[in-house]
Amino acid sequence: MTVAFNAFRRLLLKGVVSAAIGIGGMPAFAQDKPEVIRIGSTAPGHLKFVLAQKDGWWDKEFAKDGIKVELVTFNGGSEATTALATGAIEFTYTGNNPALRVAASGADVKLIGLSSYLKSGGSYVIVKNDSPLKTLQDLKGKKVAYLTGTVRHSNFSKALNSVGLTTADVEGLNLPFEASGPALLRGDIDAIVETDSTAAKLVDTGEARVLFDTGTHPEWNVPNVISVNGAFAAKYPDLVKRLLKVDIEISRWADAHPEETIKTFVEATKSSEKSVRKTYADGQFHQDPRLSDDAIAALKGEEKFMAGAGLLKGSIDYGKWIDRSFVDAAASQVAVQ
Repeated sequence: MTVAFNAFRRLLLKGVVSAAIGIGGMPAFAQDKPEVIRIGSTAPGHLKFVLAQKDGWWDKEFAKDGIKVELVTFNGGSEATTALATGAIEFTYTGNNPALRVAASGADVKLIGLSSYLKSGGSYVIVKNDSPLKTLQDLKGKKVAYLTGTVRHSNFSKALNSVGLTTADVEGLNLPFEASGPALLRGDIDAIVETDSTAAKLVDTGEARVLFDTGTHPEWNVPNVISVNGAFAAKYPDLVKRLLKVDIEISRWADAHPEETIKTFVEATKSSEKSVRKTYADGQFHQDPRLSDDAIAALKGEEKFMAGAGLLKGSIDYGKWIDRSFVDAAASQVAVQ
């Protein structure tokens, strides 16, 4: 079941108050299992989230215990990680930047797996097809739309740094593609920074062209991640393992059914099929949630970059933040099965 976050938030406020007060004003007692598990993702959804949404992978797993599953989408990763940290949701699939920021804030969250780790693809900086802008240097002083605090923000910052500029050298506008796309075509803004598959919708029609492709710098790629609310993980460790077990099964199913996977993802996200196929050109989707050493090294490198670029406050205790035990146990269970 998918829940729009605004409506979900209103229901949540009621639920939090009821759970905290209980009947007759007395504190409510913990149950052996939760009534619902809420899993979030940045809209329109990461690949495994989209596949689970279509075929009810998690619904089927937790229905055995009478636990409902609600899939919640958020406009940005910061909304998703804030909801996670406050207990509004139990799990979330986000980009690395929002996950790193909430970890650096000291919130009780755990990194338990990878949503994906692609060494290809990235972000496009696009301009109108007839724009006079030709290079990244030409963006100085121009209006550029991107969602702040996202991986696109980080990629754009890296791109500007590579030519001696920073985001302070452009007029940044915090706009989602639904607003930035029309604004670009009207001439209200000069450029957009978006995921390649989203921006390609304007490129494929000839309305826009790529000024810069961060995919030409695979060393900038950092894994997207799966996080869990720390209190939930401490109380229900077996449920965390089971969610990741299903995650592994979805990952393997995707690799075994590439055409159906691409079709489902393109339809759900309204992405450019051409761009999606380019991203997964090797026929694999790179969705294995296991936390490899190189993935963790990439996250540490991204944290260092974000801190230097003013995109992150605080520092991360990786010993507290990362917990491989859940995904390792899930992988062992899948192997036995």
